[in-house]
Amino acid sequence: MARFTFKLPDIGEGIAEAEIVAWHVAVGDRVEEDQNIADMMTDKATVEMESPVSGTVVELAGEVGDQVAIGAALVVIETDVDVAAEEAPALGPVTEELHAAPLSADQEEVAQQYEAENPGVEEILPATVKATGEPDGAVAPQKGTPTDTPQRHHADDPKALASPAVRARAAGLGIDLATVKTDGDRVRHADLDAYLRYGAGQGYTAPGASRARPDEAIRVIGMRRRIAENMAASKRAIPHFTYVDEIDVTALEAMRADLNANRGQRPKLTMLPLMIVAICRTLPDFPMLNARYDDEAGVVTRAGRVHLGMATQTDAGLTVPVIRDAQDRNVWQLATEITRLAEAARANRLKPDEMGGGTITITSLGPLGGIATTPVINRPEVAIIGPNRIVERPVFRSNGMGGDEVVRAKLMNLSISCDHRVVDGWDAASYVQAVKRFLETPVLLFAD
Repeated sequence: MARFTFKLPDIGEGIAEAEIVAWHVAVGDRVEEDQNIADMMTDKATVEMESPVSGTVVELAGEVGDQVAIGAALVVIETDVDVAAEEAPALGPVTEELHAAPLSADQEEVAQQYEAENPGVEEILPATVKATGEPDGAVAPQKGTPTDTPQRHHADDPKALASPAVRARAAGLGIDLATVKTDGDRVRHADLDAYLRYGAGQGYTAPGASRARPDEAIRVIGMRRRIAENMAASKRAIPHFTYVDEIDVTALEAMRADLNANRGQRPKLTMLPLMIVAICRTLPDFPMLNARYDDEAGVVTRAGRVHLGMATQTDAGLTVPVIRDAQDRNVWQLATEITRLAEAARANRLKPDEMGGGTITITSLGPLGGIATTPVINRPEVAIIGPNRIVERPVFRSNGMGGDEVVRAKLMNLSISCDHRVVDGWDAASYVQAVKRFLETPVLLFAD
């Protein structure tokens, strides 16, 4: 047998390193050729790493969240047969550390509680205390004994089991153990604490009250870290300003309902494709909004095409697939592409060229859109547009006879955030007014 070092391959042009976002194997696991062993994330995509050989994993390069350089050792595998590969260099003292992982917060609490309730027991190493609260080697209760099945003790149950320390404490406090509730097979110090805090009904809180929970430390890795880095860089570098205007979309919603009623085999239209058409129809008159700003070079590139980023929520976090040449697509084509990209994003199947090169972005929370948003610009773009939730309200309109009448209207606020280094407030407001004209007179969306 021989050791084979699997080095992180070149997984993209200009990529110097990748982040470990998931291990699918551990030291000691058997792997087969072409088996997925890890997921690596770059700035552009998440890539599955497949084992080139069969064998047993003996070393791993790091933990989830660590960065690995292209060409560096990722996994060392002890192969079944000799392979044409160099001897594996040591990756560090990983094996013992992986098998001597620290206790979780729950295990640590169990260990401390066991030691406190059993002061006469010889000291037990923390790693040997199991989640049940019993040490390795303890005699398991026989079936049919009172401890065979965990149960809750009530006031009419005289069989309240407890350690001598708990009994002594309860006696000192004047507490009848039969009145103390427990989720386990015996009353513990934690149950006495709950009794003192809540009384005889400990463990229960008043309707509407919430229970305290232990703090959680969650490492920021993978997509969440990329989002954090990009948003922080955007807010540091870009002086944002946001403009919000109200749009009457009553006629637009009526037209959308008619289009959907007669769509045949075409996809159902949401507001988004119609909004994108309006954005694309108005951008030629406002070229500074459809642009990318290289602040290091001091150059603004006005795009001749609209490559529209579409902020999409996924289980891993917010990602922004790009609709290429949105200006050349009709509403039905846009609806199809929106669905395709959203499904690919949620399934983590986006290609690298579908995730970069945007010239302007739209972000929508749909029914959760709220009153107004102040979206963060997707750097190096200079503008991002955010439609908000549609609401029905009474409005005054002219009755054509010199007076007004109150009618029901569907209204929506439209937000736009811009880079104030290259876009002035007047330009942003003028652009939204132009979009507003198309949305309030929706027939213009289909006019030449």
